Amino acid sequence: RDKYDQLAVIVPGWAKSAGTIMALAADEILMEPASALGPIDAQISRQGKVFSADALLMGLEKIKSEVEKVGNLNRAYIPILQGISPGELQHAENALQFARRLVTDWLKQYKFSRWEHHSSTGKAVTEKEREQRANEIASKLCNHSLWLTHGRSIKIGNLRDMRLLITDYAENKDLADAIRRYYALLRMLFETNVYKVFETTSSQIYRFNIQAAVPLPQPNRNADVATVDITCNKCKSLIRIQANLDKPAPLQEGTTPFPKNNKTKCPACGVELDLTDLRRQIELQSKKRVV
Repeated sequence: RDKYDQLAVIVPGWAKSAGTIMALAADEILMEPASALGPIDAQISRQGKVFSADALLMGLEKIKSEVEKVGNLNRAYIPILQGISPGELQHAENALQFARRLVTDWLKQYKFSRWEHHSSTGKAVTEKEREQRANEIASKLCNHSLWLTHGRSIKIGNLRDMRLLITDYAENKDLADAIRRYYALLRMLFETNVYKVFETTSSQIYRFNIQAAVPLPQPNRNADVATVDITCNKCKSLIRIQANLDKPAPLQEGTTPFPKNNKTKCPACGVELDLTDLRRQIELQSKKRVV
């Protein structure tokens, strides 16, 4: 916000809890039907457990109502109440109020800053109306009894029912395609064990996943040639492969030329070996092409 006057948030998957608060601080929110925000359900930690601040306060209100109704306290509640201090209750209340205040203030300051006219009547929007709409949305999103669970998915339709303007980027085919491709790249990089991503001129993305339990051998190489010793998976025979880098080179004694189709056979047992990953590793390390 210190650098840019306008900020847009794109939600290709889901942004919940604190992610929802961040999204609501944007001037524009872009989602598609599969996207979701979540309830603004302040979480607090107590005795190693994380739970809803609103649920704690609601639970105590339920006990209070039961006592007022029957005239005495159920003894089963005594150990629970003894373990809760007034300070913890105030902490829960503060957490709820803080989340609600953040959302209300940011909606009013950013999301609604350019909301100048009512779409239904064309009348000018007042500052009081911006604050009222922001407070209504924040109150709904912070209402634990409405959503019941911290993980609830709130979709475009739910948000529009709250009269919150959401841009559905799925309506723009090119934009949707670009966002989905980029989102797929991000997930590959941060949520899987992909170690390298390639993009060709036709925008094909390849994923190379090498099991850590079976490491590839490290090539011994000079400027023009890389030689690698590999072991046959079946008979355990040793095979020395020569990879020429960028230009042809004489075959060294005791080596087998790197096959053009990445397939070679063990001279001892005849089993076929796939050297595709080895080619990629050599080219990555040498920054040269195997020819």
